[in-house]
Amino acid sequence: MAEVKLEAQIRTEFGKGAARRTRRASLVPAVVYGHGAEPVHVTLPAHALMMALKTANVLISLDIDGKDALVIPKAVQRNPLKGDVEHVDLLTVKRGEKVNVEIAVHVEGDLAPGGNLLEYVQNTLLVEAEATHIPESVTVSIAGLDAGASVLAKDIPLPKGSVLAGDEDAVVLQVVAAQAEEPAAEGAEEGAEA
Repeated sequence: MAEVKLEAQIRTEFGKGAARRTRRASLVPAVVYGHGAEPVHVTLPAHALMMALKTANVLISLDIDGKDALVIPKAVQRNPLKGDVEHVDLLTVKRGEKVNVEIAVHVEGDLAPGGNLLEYVQNTLLVEAEATHIPESVTVSIAGLDAGASVLAKDIPLPKGSVLAGDEDAVVLQVVAAQAEEPAAEGAEEGAEA
């Protein structure tokens, strides 16, 4: 995974008013924390941050007033109407360090014929991976699965260097039979004949 470089400035103003002024200046308030250090309050360029966050579990190299920090996004708050990033919590990581992250689960292949439906019980999978080699997603083959079949977390092949961090017996995907409704017209006709 490639690193994204962003420049950050230390924040000295706090509160709603300060956050609004920061956002009007096309900046996003953020907090960098981790490794037992005091949290560092910074501002990041809004557009560059938004573009970086399009990649799941992106590795960001921050330049905070001349000091470099390697971080991953831990929590992102977005405006519910516009979708703009309003605040970000960033977790400091070191090269070679293992971190627990959620990665997306994608499927490939077709289910067995017969009108079966695929249900995602979990859209993501919790894995432990090196901070500089976090996989973006995992792909699961559902080819030929029939109603009643399920895919457990332990059955999903993980990328090299990643191990499952969550419950290995958790159901991630399951195949259910499509249920057809009885036509309403038949029930109405039977009631009319009686």
